Amino acid sequence: MNTATIVFAKAPVAGLAKTRLAPALGAAGAAALAQRLLAHATAQAVGAALGPVEICTTPDGTHPAFQDLAAQQGVALTLQGDGDLGERMHRALSRALRHHPKALLMGTDAPALDARTLHHAALALEQHDAVFVPALDGGYALVGLARAQPALFTGMVWSTAQVMADTRTRARRAGLRWAELPPVADIDEPADLVHLPAGWLAPPPEGGQP
Repeated sequence: MNTATIVFAKAPVAGLAKTRLAPALGAAGAAALAQRLLAHATAQAVGAALGPVEICTTPDGTHPAFQDLAAQQGVALTLQGDGDLGERMHRALSRALRHHPKALLMGTDAPALDARTLHHAALALEQHDAVFVPALDGGYALVGLARAQPALFTGMVWSTAQVMADTRTRARRAGLRWAELPPVADIDEPADLVHLPAGWLAPPPEGGQP
């Protein structure tokens, strides 16, 4: 489908990744879960076989989890760089769209965001300017574009329950045609752990600690 897929990811380091889960899992447990979510998201992006896949990393791409996925899955590593979340997302999507007619950007927090959903998102971009997979918490887990849309990202207030609603307002004002796929659960707070696949909180295999 000649669609670039960008996995937006924070290094799974204790005290940096999934910190809101630390009260339930501890800092190391939260980082281990972040690493598992990263691996799952990357596998789904690769499995969708839509086109090139990159992991866009912060604060850098040196963490062994990033390096191992690049080697094992054949994905590229890029840097998110400076700026707020909107600036970094817009920059990554604009870069991908310079070389591909469509681009998807997904987080790592929604394990239900699978290869089939990515395929449907890419298909939606054949008839729409944008596509979203809303999150149950009011944000979104995936955004896809057929051309760069700075109006969706510039000056946005992130990490609130209004992100998807505000994005719809911006898309409407910009005259965009967009599609929304069924919402998924983000794993951000201890209460969200019920949405994890069975067995995901089991201890990681030896050598799998972040």
